[in-house]
This record gives sequence, C-alpha cells and structure tokens, in this order.
Amino acid sequence: MGFFKKIFSREKKEKLDSGLEKTKTGVWEKISRAVAGKSKVDEEVLDNLEEAFITSDVGVDTTLKIIQRLEERVARDKYVNSSELNDLLCEEVTGLLADDINRAESDQSGDFEVPADSKPYVIMVVGVNGVGKTTTIGKLACQYTKAGNKVVLGAADTFRAASIDQLEVWGERAGVPVIKQKMGSDPAAVAFDTVQSAKAHGADVVIIDTAGRLHNKVGLMNELTKIKNVMKRVIPDAPHEIMLVLDGSTGQNAYEQARQFSAATDVSSLAVTKLDGTAKGGVVIGISDQMKIPVKYIGIGEGIEDLQVFNPREFVKSLFLKK
Repeated sequence: MGFFKKIFSREKKEKLDSGLEKTKTGVWEKISRAVAGKSKVDEEVLDNLEEAFITSDVGVDTTLKIIQRLEERVARDKYVNSSELNDLLCEEVTGLLADDINRAESDQSGDFEVPADSKPYVIMVVGVNGVGKTTTIGKLACQYTKAGNKVVLGAADTFRAASIDQLEVWGERAGVPVIKQKMGSDPAAVAFDTVQSAKAHGADVVIIDTAGRLHNKVGLMNELTKIKNVMKRVIPDAPHEIMLVLDGSTGQNAYEQARQFSAATDVSSLAVTKLDGTAKGGVVIGISDQMKIPVKYIGIGEGIEDLQVFNPREFVKSLFLKK
C-alpha cells in the first residue's frame, strides 16, 4: 500500500511541476536577472528581487515580508552566495507560509474524506463568472465520488441557463444527481431542495453552486445570507464550508475578488484555478499570506485529477527548487 501511495504522490508532484511550469520559468528568469554578475546577495540584488516578485503577482505586502526575511538572513549569515538563492528563497517563503503548512500537515484525513460528524457535508461555492467555478464543482464531485462518497449537486446559480446546463453535464460525468429548477427561480429554494433531498437519501456531500456575479456587496450579501439561512432549516450547521473560486491568471484582480467576497460572506476556503496557463502563479503565495483564508485546492490543468489539494510546501518547492 505504501509503495502505491508513493507512486501516486510522485505522479501528483509531476503534475504540479508541469502545471506550474510557466510561473516557474518566469520567476527563474527574473531571479536570474536579479543576480546577474553578482557573487553574493547584496542590497542591489534584494531590490531587484523585490521588483521580480511584485511583477510575478506575489503582491506588494507579501513581497516586502519575503525581502525582510532575506535581509535578516543576509545580516545573520554575513555572506550569502547568489548561487544558493533559490534554496534560500524556498526556505524563507516556506517559513512565511508556516501556518498553512502546519494546517495542511495536521489534517490527518484523506484528501476527499468527509468529517464523520458532518454528513451530509455542505459546501457552498461562490465566485464570479469565468473563474472556473462550475468546472471546479464538477471536479470536486468526481473526486469525492471516487473516494467513495455519495454526492449531490445543487444548481443554485439560476441567473444563467448555461450554468445549470454546465452543472448537469458535470453531474452526468461524475454520476451524481443535480437538483435544479428553471432559470430565474429563487436560488435559496434550489439550495433548500438540494440539502433536503441529500439528507433524505443519505448523501455524504452536498455542493451548492451560486450565482457568479459581483453585484453590489449588499445585494450579494443578502442573496448568500438567504441561501445559508434556508439550508440551516434542514441542517442547522450548514453550510460547513464556503469556498471561493478564484482565477489565478487574473493576478491582482484575484486579490480584489477575494476581498469583496470575504466582506460579503464568511469565506472559509479558497480554490485557485487556471494556474497552468499563466505565469502569475505567485498570486497563490500572496493570497495564502494576506487573506488568512486557507487555499484548499489549486487547478493546474484540464483533467479531473488536475484539481489538487493545495500542499504549500510542495508548491514552494516546485517554484524555487531545481529538479
């Protein structure tokens, strides 16, 4: 069993490395320019690194934290060889994400296991149109089902007929039922029907899709609050998780979406998608550091298995360490 687990882990690592290739190449190129002609990490190198990280969408505040850590390291060690910079960056960024790493490593459950005391486990998914929200829900449904769970999907994004149709396609692909009503129906009513059906049929996981538009915060808050309240009539502690899906390729715009949705509802986890098609993967580091909301999943490809549980330590290694 252990042998096969190692093989699977290696395969996941290879997928992660491949999915982050564009970001890794971009970061390495910028780091190489930052240390060009330098034998040690000095003030000029640190200034160049600051620019490199900011332009890689790590974010200003997180970049300043990384540079401060490097400055302290250089001051402590007196001499830091520029050829060892990638190892040093890996260590310091890993230290910056220590809380996320400790949280990930303390979770002894399987990637898609459900807490025994929270069945059905209700996940409400939020995010703007185009970020890969419905696709992420479909991939989650497939992987939860593969792990032996009975899953029910709720098409509470009644604003667009295409959202309902797309969710049905994923439902068929995953072999799970989709509870829906006609376009324009009350999203809260769909959510209520979904959790009621899931509870009656002994489901393990409920995933609720919601409207993918960022209207004014008051309207968004009212709609999401209504959905939560009607689900609580059936399952008092639902939703157990509110997941915000963000498009990693949008860089700084992902931060703004995270801030707005966090202000509108109690976001408890993040999924960052489309990292394979962008050089802006550094946004995951910034979001992990700044939002204080755990990044739970990352999307690094089109395949179902390419939605990975986020492993902060391996993510940092993939960006900064040579193969």
